[in-house]
Amino acid sequence: MPKTTNGTVESAKGENQAPLGKMGNYRWVICALLFLATTINYVDRQILALIKPILDVELKWTNEQYGDVQAAFQGAYAIGLLGFGWFIDRYGTKIGYAVSIAAWSVAAMAHAMVGSVSGFFNARLALGLGEGGNFPSAIKATALWFPKKERALATSIFNSGTNVGAMIAPAIVPAIALKWGWQAAFVAAGIAGFLWLFLWIPFYNVPQKIRSLGAAENAHIHSDLDEQGTEQKGRVGWFRLLTHKQTWSFVVAKFMTDPVWWFFLSWLPDYFKKTRGLDIKNSAVLLVSIYTLITVLSIFGGWVTGYLTKLGWSVTRARKTGMFVFACCVLPILAVTKVGDWPAVFLIGLAGSAHQAWSANLYTTVSDMFPKHTVASVIGLGGMAGAVGGMIFQKFTGRLLDHFTALNNVTQGYLVLFSICAFAYLVTFFIHHLLAPRFETFRMEEEIRKI
Repeated sequence: MPKTTNGTVESAKGENQAPLGKMGNYRWVICALLFLATTINYVDRQILALIKPILDVELKWTNEQYGDVQAAFQGAYAIGLLGFGWFIDRYGTKIGYAVSIAAWSVAAMAHAMVGSVSGFFNARLALGLGEGGNFPSAIKATALWFPKKERALATSIFNSGTNVGAMIAPAIVPAIALKWGWQAAFVAAGIAGFLWLFLWIPFYNVPQKIRSLGAAENAHIHSDLDEQGTEQKGRVGWFRLLTHKQTWSFVVAKFMTDPVWWFFLSWLPDYFKKTRGLDIKNSAVLLVSIYTLITVLSIFGGWVTGYLTKLGWSVTRARKTGMFVFACCVLPILAVTKVGDWPAVFLIGLAGSAHQAWSANLYTTVSDMFPKHTVASVIGLGGMAGAVGGMIFQKFTGRLLDHFTALNNVTQGYLVLFSICAFAYLVTFFIHHLLAPRFETFRMEEEIRKI
């Protein structure tokens, strides 16, 4: 398809043809919907970590039991990612996302009905299964609605919902829990998910089915010459995808780095309480500050690689340069247990920002390399690997902290955990580079027809 420049069509020879009118912004409305869903998703995930001090008293569970409950979510999330990846490629993004958020909203509200460790275990299983549809849907929608040069920025914006959700949660969940009971926080999160559906169903569809989409914006969305811009639906075999090293580049990277983010979400409130004596009220301002910092810096991390491509850098060079810098930015977290509260906030915020910028660019490499009708399946495979890695790390974290708690040195336990986080990205970067030295679209049509 011809490229567009300032609302005009540019032919393959570089000649400007008839103007298409003013460039619209409907694609950014879609990005806003993805951002809102991801924000709700991460508010849901944070609630349990934030009310852990209350449940510690009510349930009297150990770190190991809490870790097992969080691991149950991760295991179910892995299955949900894999299943929804297939479901979305088969039935489309609009249906897939709607089913996912309806399922996780019901599961969120179900938490209010339980009062035991086993009850929370089962509720987290249900939540994980439902939330598995968020990222396969969002990444595929981004691939359908944005050209390659804008995908990293669009991904960073909607992915910043993970930070905003994690920022909003400590600001409102403790207040809700202390005034109306911890059950009310889960009910409110579930209601928010159902309200989102009232926006998603009328506003979302593939570009060619949106009547109000202008010609200039439509041409811009489809401006990549190697992209068709349609949502082909059909079965793509997971085993066929796993025969490509490009798939493994994403799968391995998710397995090794996603656990770091899950660790932050699940254990930071406990870290501030156990090592610094800060209760749920006093740690809230630190947590909000951390995720505010992450939100701002992570969007910049997604923007900068797109800016480099506009300067003439290749997609490969821009993405890899950014990902290497982001990997290095996690290293200072090694010092987090040796500094005061606010320096710790900065170091954790920097590491979290680097993770989210890394993650946004890592997601974008899938749409850089794979045909659009396979994107959700690949995201599902990688997300499953990340969730399995998170499940393993959650169980390891709980057992390690119980061990160091028994030694009356829980701070040393957290030092071990932050050290693992610090080096995870550099190691992953080099493995990822070996598996995917270039981010270029390769053709799978011949193989898919044989499935």
